[in-house]
Amino acid sequence: MTAAQYDALERAIVNGSRVAIRLHGAELVVIPESIRMDKGRELLVTQNPSSGLPLNITIDDIERLEVIR
Repeated sequence: MTAAQYDALERAIVNGSRVAIRLHGAELVVIPESIRMDKGRELLVTQNPSSGLPLNITIDDIERLEVIR
C-alpha cells in the first residue's frame, strides 16, 4: 500500500467509511475498525457490512484499496 492509501484507510477507520479491498484476486467491501499488530504483522480488523461478521486482513496481502465515498 502507498502512503496515500494508508492515510485514506486511517481516515476511513475514524469516519466509519466502507472500503473496497482487492485481496488474492477477489474484491471485498468491508468496514474497517482498527489496525493492530499480530506476530509482527499489521492486521486490518474489519466487519462485513451485510452480516456484521468480523474479518482480519493482513495489510501486506492487500493488493488494492479504495475508500467508498
